[in-house]
Amino acid sequence: MGARTLARFLCAGMVIPAALLCVTFEPPPASAQPCADVEVVFARGTGQEDGVGTTGLSFIESLRLFAGARSIGVYAVNYRASSNFDDRQAFFRTFVEGMWDMHSRIQYMAASCPNTRIVVGGYSQGAAVAGFVTAAGDPAGSSAEPALPGPLSPDVAGHVAAVALFGKPSDRFMRDAGNPPIVIGPLFGPKAIDLCAPGDNICDGSPLGRPNVLHALYPVNGTTIEAAQFAASRL
Repeated sequence: MGARTLARFLCAGMVIPAALLCVTFEPPPASAQPCADVEVVFARGTGQEDGVGTTGLSFIESLRLFAGARSIGVYAVNYRASSNFDDRQAFFRTFVEGMWDMHSRIQYMAASCPNTRIVVGGYSQGAAVAGFVTAAGDPAGSSAEPALPGPLSPDVAGHVAAVALFGKPSDRFMRDAGNPPIVIGPLFGPKAIDLCAPGDNICDGSPLGRPNVLHALYPVNGTTIEAAQFAASRL
């Protein structure tokens, strides 16, 4: 399948993460605001222009309902969520940007706000970013030069209360696209919820193809409520 064909079917909130190239990053600046009880670090999907995207908003608002009196901060992973497959190297760099930024924010929060419980999340391409950040090592078969952020330490992982993934590309989808599978590491697996809507052909093991409408319905199909209940139970 050509790069232009991939771009057409992935613009609807999809991803083919492949990792890849080295990027530089700056740690998030210190905040003058007091530490929240909970911080949600969420990565939006492909083509969603900024913030946490509609799935992220739905999940965060649902979490507020179940978190009781706890204050909730939000960090939108800062990356381009690019669908520019005509320039594969440029696309790979945007994906790695997401990994570095999420990894950096989690480390920063663990050090600066040690009593804050962190909830990591992502939708579609963002779910792949979150999945790789919570892996036990660099993605199998990746060819980054010279380095990806690497795994989070057990101490930092202890500050993460829950991981919520929506519409994460399946192993078959990733394989068909020539990319490594997304494998959550043992430090995070017991506190992760990986939600795939029935019939969503991006995450249900279907062959590589255009995402169907079910892939776009996570904000309204009840899964963000399910994930919020799960995350709240672990705070």
